[in-house]
Amino acid sequence: MGRPRWWPWAVWVIVLVPGPLVVAALVSDFVLGTRWLGSNPVKEGELLLGQWTMKYLVAALAITPVRRIMGWNWLQKYRRTFGLAAFFYGLTHFLWYALVDIQLDGAQLADDLTKRTYIVVGFATLVVMLPLALTSTRAAIARLRHRWVTLHRLVYVVPVLGIVHWWMSVKADVGPPAFYSAVFALLLGWRWWHARRETSGHATTPPTSPSA
Repeated sequence: MGRPRWWPWAVWVIVLVPGPLVVAALVSDFVLGTRWLGSNPVKEGELLLGQWTMKYLVAALAITPVRRIMGWNWLQKYRRTFGLAAFFYGLTHFLWYALVDIQLDGAQLADDLTKRTYIVVGFATLVVMLPLALTSTRAAIARLRHRWVTLHRLVYVVPVLGIVHWWMSVKADVGPPAFYSAVFALLLGWRWWHARRETSGHATTPPTSPSA
């Protein structure tokens, strides 16, 4: 199946629109007195940016199974786009916390990054994502070669840390983290199953003779 003509535009809309909308809603709530982000717009905006990080991470991890199952090979080129979007929104989520929530209070930032476990885990998630984002270019792939594959296996660590961070930060509404936990378990489980199948397939395939 060929790529739909509208798909590139849809990808850019999906990637670029949510962040500015959250910022615009925050400005509107403070300047115009609206309540787009509820009674606590700072915390709600922070939460939304974190949720979009997880959405893009789901999209990036889902491309390979969807491509293999549906035969949509044209999806492969968008895996990096969604991966970079996940990093961008994760970074924005952290910057929102640092700049808007605690307003660059260095003492509180240092205290949070050493004593508040869920923030430590969230920051660790961003740190793990950083080398993946920095080495996502074709030049990095060519330079690192087989080491690139080893490095980018860290992508499977990111959703685990992200979900742990989310579970530790919620107080009452456990529905969203529970849902994303199930989705990531399904995606990572599929990759584990597929890797095992490929390994067993290679192991049981008899070697061919040089003349074959």
